[in-house]
Amino acid sequence: MSERDGAMIRPKLHHVNLKTTRPQEMIDWYADVVGSEVTFQFPGGAWLTNDEANHRIALLHSPRLSDDPEKLAHAGMHHFAFEYGSVDDLLATYGRLKAEGIEPHMALDHGMTTSIYYVDPDGNSVELQSDNFGDWKKSMEFMKFSPEFADDPIGKFFDPQKMLDAREAGASEEELHRRAYAGEWHVEYDLRIPL
Repeated sequence: MSERDGAMIRPKLHHVNLKTTRPQEMIDWYADVVGSEVTFQFPGGAWLTNDEANHRIALLHSPRLSDDPEKLAHAGMHHFAFEYGSVDDLLATYGRLKAEGIEPHMALDHGMTTSIYYVDPDGNSVELQSDNFGDWKKSMEFMKFSPEFADDPIGKFFDPQKMLDAREAGASEEELHRRAYAGEWHVEYDLRIPL
């Protein structure tokens, strides 16, 4: 059946395009944080990928662009996300980035995901996450039918260092989620980006 027959064809999200006044800083940051490599670069921008796609992040640069000091308070994109296959991969990345001096601006157990957020050189929020159920069908069911999620769709802030310490002490993935979602490692964040 074709779309002309009325059936919806659902495309997959392929890439995000960001305008930037600092292209090389952005290239370096995404290389460091998510392993992006440059597919092609020219004076007006670059295309980056961290998988088999030809690009996942596009950067456009022009001397006519200017930074917006109030960007975080203006309407627009809140964040975009990268998903890891496990909370261990997410926590390993947190530990690696912390050792390099890159700190998150917040961390949330949303119920369906464990998420750690960073701010790139242009002030965009970037979520690194792992699915708490290891199965998109189960996490979808949680979002649709869980009274806990309906009561608190944002989730619980947590200290990622405490979660990493608990994992290194032998806590299971399920225990990490349970403890974070229960608020055991609660921490207050200075939210420059409103939720």
